[in-house]
Amino acid sequence: QVQLVESGGGLVQAGGSLRLSCAASGIMYSSDVMGWYRQAPGKQRELVATITTGGSTNYADSVKGRFTISRDNAKNTVYLQMLSLKPEDTAVYYCNTKRGLTGKDYWGQGTQVTVSS
Repeated sequence: QVQLVESGGGLVQAGGSLRLSCAASGIMYSSDVMGWYRQAPGKQRELVATITTGGSTNYADSVKGRFTISRDNAKNTVYLQMLSLKPEDTAVYYCNTKRGLTGKDYWGQGTQVTVSS
């Protein structure tokens, strides 16, 4: 079992920046992938970025060049640095851990990010 606790959301003006953090508790394995997803009102949840324990990353096209995902394996923590934020980045951001062995997903409670124009 894995529990994920996010922090760092908030209200920011367009062009601003925010940094999200997600701390995982419980047993983590080297094959687990951590990442961030987001869900805007009336839309489906979508991938933002993922990162492996080895540091391989994957980004949605809409955030490439603006967002950076990083991971501290010793602390079981994943970060999302968001720069040049746009109003369309407004959403609830969810931390995710996917078990490499089973494919099981664990989700955090979500943190609201609101970007005003």
